Amino acid sequence: MNSTEPLRPPVHVPVLLERVAALLAPACAADGAVLVDATLGLAGHALALLDAHPGLRLVGLDRDPEARAEAARRLESAGHADRATLVPAVFDELPDVLARLGIDEVQGVLFDLGVSSLQLDRPDRGFSYATDAPLDMRMDPGAPRTAADVVNTYSAGDLTRVLRVYGEERFAARIAAAITREREREPFTSTGRLAELVRAAIPAATRRTGGHPAKRTFQALRIEVNDELGALSRALPAALDALALGGRVVVITFHSLEDRMVKQVLAAGAGDRTPPELPVPLPELGPVLRLLTRGGEAAGAAEVAANPRAASARVRAAERIRRAA
Repeated sequence: MNSTEPLRPPVHVPVLLERVAALLAPACAADGAVLVDATLGLAGHALALLDAHPGLRLVGLDRDPEARAEAARRLESAGHADRATLVPAVFDELPDVLARLGIDEVQGVLFDLGVSSLQLDRPDRGFSYATDAPLDMRMDPGAPRTAADVVNTYSAGDLTRVLRVYGEERFAARIAAAITREREREPFTSTGRLAELVRAAIPAATRRTGGHPAKRTFQALRIEVNDELGALSRALPAALDALALGGRVVVITFHSLEDRMVKQVLAAGAGDRTPPELPVPLPELGPVLRLLTRGGEAAGAAEVAANPRAASARVRAAERIRRAA
């Protein structure tokens, strides 16, 4: 595409849309209900919920100015601009955002984690290993640290840790060693060179299965650059604290690290914390959440066929049934 051509709005297919809408519907139906879309993106889920619930108010958070601008355009086009407040924020800033808006509690919170369609479909953002682009990966283009900074400055040990923990990459040490060796010759600046190095560092037999060899490395770098798991570990408890009685939280994850964290937090809220040595449960230590999904629910075959990005998606949800003591 010529750089002077206007950018076309990206095609956006919200993942697990029908299931998410059904899970949030009871909490969003009342007039004046507030939904926080903590990862607004292109507002696909938010638009559907605003369409379905005329009394719903949306608070949409996103650190990406391009995503917010496109979401605002779509919300205005659908006639929902007067019911939507869009905030430039990372989702772990949720308590501060609600405090600034004077909102004490909310009826719904949605997290659609991972990289957005806009970010994936814009090669210049550096999220994709499929095209050569600057090695960036920042969800907030104004953030100080890029993927190039990580690749070019982290020690071999730190790179190995990032790739192994966040990418679940079996060959993390081999890839890290290759990176540190090659960056001495020339610093890494492009996705293409990094993707090719990862391909060469992984054994040939492994390269023939499991998709692109650089997939896990790019995932790990993206998570590190944007502190995605750290932000989630802070944001999810804050979201649960903000829920009104009967309020619901819905979380869509795209890899096992996120899903495991969400599972543990929701399970803890749905458990009884009465000490086992006591003869009867103590009401004040009883569950504060009711789980709404059986494990992490996956997209159906028809949705995956229509939208391959849904293949790794899992959704978990819970409802607040009691205030914590």
